[in-house]
Amino acid sequence: MKPSVLIVDDEAGVRSALGAVLRDEGYAVDAVDSGEACIDRAARSPYDVIVLDIWLPGMDGLATLARLRERRVDAPIVMISGHGNIESAVRAIKMGAFDFVEKPLSLAKAVLVVGNALRQRRLEAENRALRADVDRRLTMVGESYVMTQLREQVAMAAPTNGRVLIYGENGTGKELVARSIHALSRRRTGPFVEVNCAAIPEELIESELFGHIKGAFTGAVADRRGKFEMADGGTLFLDEIGDMSLKTQAKVLRALQEQVVEPVGGSGTVKVDVRVLAATNKELPSEIRAGRFREDLYFRLNVIPVFVPPLRDRGDDIPLLGEHFMAELAREYGRRPKKLDPGAALGLRSYRWPGNVRELRNVIERLMIMVPGDTITFADLAFLDGANLAIPDPQGAPPLPLHDARDRFERDYILRALSAQQGNISRTAEALGVERSNLYRKMRAFGIAPARKVEAEEELKADS
Repeated sequence: MKPSVLIVDDEAGVRSALGAVLRDEGYAVDAVDSGEACIDRAARSPYDVIVLDIWLPGMDGLATLARLRERRVDAPIVMISGHGNIESAVRAIKMGAFDFVEKPLSLAKAVLVVGNALRQRRLEAENRALRADVDRRLTMVGESYVMTQLREQVAMAAPTNGRVLIYGENGTGKELVARSIHALSRRRTGPFVEVNCAAIPEELIESELFGHIKGAFTGAVADRRGKFEMADGGTLFLDEIGDMSLKTQAKVLRALQEQVVEPVGGSGTVKVDVRVLAATNKELPSEIRAGRFREDLYFRLNVIPVFVPPLRDRGDDIPLLGEHFMAELAREYGRRPKKLDPGAALGLRSYRWPGNVRELRNVIERLMIMVPGDTITFADLAFLDGANLAIPDPQGAPPLPLHDARDRFERDYILRALSAQQGNISRTAEALGVERSNLYRKMRAFGIAPARKVEAEEELKADS
């Protein structure tokens, strides 16, 4: 589709000459002779660029520009000005015009400025699309109680500079939580740098984190900045921190304490300003007791603990997530979203989701591609692991084993009690009528992290 230009000038010769050269350049061109006609045309048909003369009979160019902006016409506007009204052209720029071309009109310059305006419009459209895509990807979908709690925790933690330790099973969305915290923080304009501690060999992790100098080891053919330095002024996300070696943990601890890093093979240090977020699918207090994780690093990281619930505890969110992924994939593949019939919806809710949200997205993508019609039925879910899938009862809720139902109720009950007591373990234990040590054991069994550092310290002491 050709980009469209509207020329607004009371001189027929300007309209004819400029229109002809723009058409030769591949533009679709309309032309009018007054500001009133410009307003009418712009209301009926969107244009990619408007070329607007300042001196017009009746409503002049500046008044026309103001009226266009009042009506939220977002096309870039190029003003045409004579030698005597440069001040008016400058005023037009302040009012939001893209640029101006002086009279007598240079057709070559006019074409160049129109091309620049069109490129600017395309860049702005791409930027808006990218921002919308980022916003969609950072959306924590779900209205369940545990997701409401999670969003509240993220909103409270994000504006601070406190370190956050994110707990949760694989595939629950720990990286999404980390990115959401960064996006809502005061460092959001800085870099977000991610390191997957489980994916990098032990002999390379220090170079990855702290950088190295040329010749530090075989293959170090040039100096290289580490992730800490790359994240300066922003956020460093250490994913799967529980898989980091004890030797590297000691160096990370020093970096956190002193905000300096020492590149591998170097003798000097580099000062950094980094907020560290970490995530793990392991129970770190157990790792500490087993000698696999440093207690001092745990307390440095666990300033603000955040627990990301497994999908099996978010049954009410599964239809919402399914619709979200279906819409996202439909945009990606250029297809219409498919519908889940009641049996398929109940089937997805009854599944245990050992791979959590990541598995659900993969399942929705497979259904989007492989189901031939517009409707997904329970029979289309036959590829799911039968051990984790119950046949739904069309007349009611999906069946749930008694043991699982009891655990789900108990976990939600404890979460509500903790919320009512602002995370205070002692008061929560008293309110529930149980010993603190029993409450700690229940919380660990259900994957509920203590809400405060002091509580986490007491938990370790209670278990030692």
